[in-house]
Amino acid sequence: MASISGKETKPEISVRKRLFALGFRYRKNVKSLPGKPDIVLPKHQTVILIHGCFWHGHHCKKATRPTSNIKFWNSKIESNIHRDKDVLKRLKKEGWKVITVWECELNTIKKIDKALKKITSRLIVK
Repeated sequence: MASISGKETKPEISVRKRLFALGFRYRKNVKSLPGKPDIVLPKHQTVILIHGCFWHGHHCKKATRPTSNIKFWNSKIESNIHRDKDVLKRLKKEGWKVITVWECELNTIKKIDKALKKITSRLIVK
């Protein structure tokens, strides 16, 4: 598990490439912000969090918990969920808009396009 990286995941790269193609410029994993958000769009005062369903306790098929070492995994994932809530609260308190995209929302081209519409609709002020 130590070899699993929290940065440069396929879902993050997929979203970033599409945002860049649409003309949005961003920063990656900004250390000065709570939780080091995956994508930061300073011009729009928005951060995008790309959450892995398993690691962040989403309620979908990808998030099934292991049947061995149950106590450890439940504690680990509950801790991640608690930290996510804290990070979300701190980012909003600092004036950032937060968009959370789940890994399961990015597993097909059609779903990626739908997620990008969700993101861009919140970025483009009408």
